[in-house]
Amino acid sequence: MAAHIRRRLRKGATTTAVAAAAVAALAASQAPAATLADGPAGGGDPKAAGEDTASAEDDGAATGNSPYYTDLPPLVTPNKPGASSNLPVTGSAEAGIPASILAAYKQAEQTVATTDPACRLPWQLLAAIGKVESGQARGGRVDTNGTTTSPILGPALNGQGFALIKDTDGGAYDSDAVHDRAVGPMQFIPSTWASWGQDANGDGRKDPNNIYDAALAAGRYLCANDRDLAIAADLDKAVLSYNRSTEYLRTVRSWLSYYQRGTHEIPDGTGTLPTTPSTPSPNPGTPSPNPGTPSPGATPSPKPSPDKPGGKPAPGHSKPGDGSTSPKPKPPTSKPTPAETFGSLENAGTGPLRATAGQAFDERVAVLARNALGAPLGKVSVTFTVTGNTGTLFAGGKKTVTVRTGADGTATAPELRAGEKAGEFTVTAVAGTGRPRTLTYAATVTARQADTIARTGEKALVAAPGGKFADAVTVKATYKDAAAAGVAVTATMVKDPLGLFDNDKGPYFKDAAGKPVRTLTTLTTDAEGMLRLPEIFADGTEGTYLLRLTTEGGASVVIELTIQAPEETAPEETAPEGTTPEETAPKETETPEA
Repeated sequence: MAAHIRRRLRKGATTTAVAAAAVAALAASQAPAATLADGPAGGGDPKAAGEDTASAEDDGAATGNSPYYTDLPPLVTPNKPGASSNLPVTGSAEAGIPASILAAYKQAEQTVATTDPACRLPWQLLAAIGKVESGQARGGRVDTNGTTTSPILGPALNGQGFALIKDTDGGAYDSDAVHDRAVGPMQFIPSTWASWGQDANGDGRKDPNNIYDAALAAGRYLCANDRDLAIAADLDKAVLSYNRSTEYLRTVRSWLSYYQRGTHEIPDGTGTLPTTPSTPSPNPGTPSPNPGTPSPGATPSPKPSPDKPGGKPAPGHSKPGDGSTSPKPKPPTSKPTPAETFGSLENAGTGPLRATAGQAFDERVAVLARNALGAPLGKVSVTFTVTGNTGTLFAGGKKTVTVRTGADGTATAPELRAGEKAGEFTVTAVAGTGRPRTLTYAATVTARQADTIARTGEKALVAAPGGKFADAVTVKATYKDAAAAGVAVTATMVKDPLGLFDNDKGPYFKDAAGKPVRTLTTLTTDAEGMLRLPEIFADGTEGTYLLRLTTEGGASVVIELTIQAPEETAPEETAPEGTTPEETAPKETETPEA
């Protein structure tokens, strides 16, 4: 046993020493610590290691190829191979990942494993990219919801030392209405976030500054094009699609290899920040070391001579208002701050939109506007539009209204009044210019309803065979004890009280052509909830029959109809005119005597 333990210790020490020596050598040369061909599951594609950035997939880079950190992993690698799935609670900040950041990576891995298991996304890849892009959200400086305490913005991608990407979001995410900037802990440019943004923390927002949202978006972006990230070549393509740089790929690979050997959780806000950027931020100009001293070979400009009395002004001199055409400097224009920039539009708690035809909706559509920092933003114009053919309109008979948000960032549309046609429609809220934000609400108009319908008379309804019923059938419909106006009613001759079987004999109605029909579906109660049925006729079959009336809302009533021949009565004898009853009475006859 002792010998076995010594062999394990020697083996572990040798492995650690070799790894440390390799990393030290790589660090001294500023090369990455991991070999590109080594994929997450071992093996790899030798071509991937030497792949030039131009051979990366044609899809645009998620970060716009913005700068990143090139710091390499620590020289002392984790000494717990395979233990990254069971990490200690605390440890050195040098190699640790802040708690919220680590939780976001692992949550993203689990979510993608459910929706795209063939991708085999490792959370360590997200950790490697997060380390290189933002130093794990600046060392884990996030709030309890996982949102960075201050925006993480890359330099303006203005083509001066960086890619040229003109503004795509109106400055909503990056507070720059001229050029795009990479945003958030995973450094998405706004145009990429518009396509790949996620709401992973369930707050109803897709926020690139939130580590949970950003990590899931990064995971799904890396898995695009049916990639299997357990294959080295696919993993390399995925990383290059994030930032088209071979140096970037090698740096991410080195951190991926490092995290796969083990890491640990540290408290939020205690992470070590990277220090070495890939590309220095361009400066607008480098001042001369000795201002005023001409550089060698330069021809000094002649100094303007003072104007002589009575002479003309020296060339190039002009006074304000003297008619000179020299361009005048424009006053600087101030850009809106993130607090003034419209960022997002959200539902402000609008409940289900349902109403009965002709009635007002109980709910009113309300939205919440936020600025680029996620705080409520006032004075934002929101246009609400009704779309559909139910006849529903806003109060005042308008299909479109515009409302400005208040100081709390909310805007509430006027009351909706349902039209007379049942069906579905939508209300759309639109705010912002350039790249407007849109919310769509589904709404439903139901037919007018009645919960009770009853006959208003009690007289028996009888008709002779081949005749018609002399008394009309009249009913009243109510809803919550009030008259139910405009309620659709169906009248059917049936064999049973439940109306399961229609009757083809007995009483009937007539259609417009005068033909017999035993079902009417075009009946509607009047303003008082009353309905008088059309005439009812009888065929030649005697018997007792049932008429069933049903309404929208489920109310029903069954009425008996009887077809019966009238009873025959004997005619009374009458005396001839001019005679008395005595004279017409039969006379007694005498019986002859025997």
